[in-house]
Amino acid sequence: MIATAQFGQQDIARRLGLNVTDLTCLGFLTEASMAGESLVAGDLAERARLTTGAVTGVLNRLEKAAYIRRTPDPGDRRRVVVVMDETAQERILAVYGPVYQRLAALFADYEAEEVAVLADWFTRARGLFEEALQEIREEPPGSR
Repeated sequence: MIATAQFGQQDIARRLGLNVTDLTCLGFLTEASMAGESLVAGDLAERARLTTGAVTGVLNRLEKAAYIRRTPDPGDRRRVVVVMDETAQERILAVYGPVYQRLAALFADYEAEEVAVLADWFTRARGLFEEALQEIREEPPGSR
């Protein structure tokens, strides 16, 4: 499933006119937007584990492709807030929509209690996976 998702991200990125790193960053921006949050470049760099210089390149490409726009941070003139373009969500859903529809149909086969167990498992598995990855990141290369 993980391999399918990774290869799928390449196909989705291509359809949206992006590379996988740009798509990953767009995902973080979309997630923040849906939660009513706004991100600055530094926030995005941290979430995507990129340098601020690399994020500047990502934002340049996302802005050129009209997925985002940058606005001055009203509280700090040195910072820029990244905002999703009004048309971005519609364009993204045009590609992801069929995937979401299939997943919704799959979830419809389960009772609410079963979906709750699945959601709990994936939430906990994500946490364990992130914990293990942090340990891997902290180990020097070739230490095992």
